[in-house]
Amino acid sequence: MPTLESVVRSDPRVLGGTPVFAGTRVPVKNLLDYLAAGDPLGRFLEHFPAVTREQAVAALEIANDLLGSRARPAR
Repeated sequence: MPTLESVVRSDPRVLGGTPVFAGTRVPVKNLLDYLAAGDPLGRFLEHFPAVTREQAVAALEIANDLLGSRARPAR
């Protein structure tokens, strides 16, 4: 599985440090906004061709792992 650092970059010189897909200026938040609005992954990829399907899926897998690792069982 790819690491967070290999998929997402945050550099103060690129969009003021906003997390972007590595090698692009596309904020990761754009992907989340598209999905939250009900758009399919394909539409996001059409609108942001600099991002590969592999990068987008890896970002979602990493987010899932990060959120899952912080989850606590209900009491």
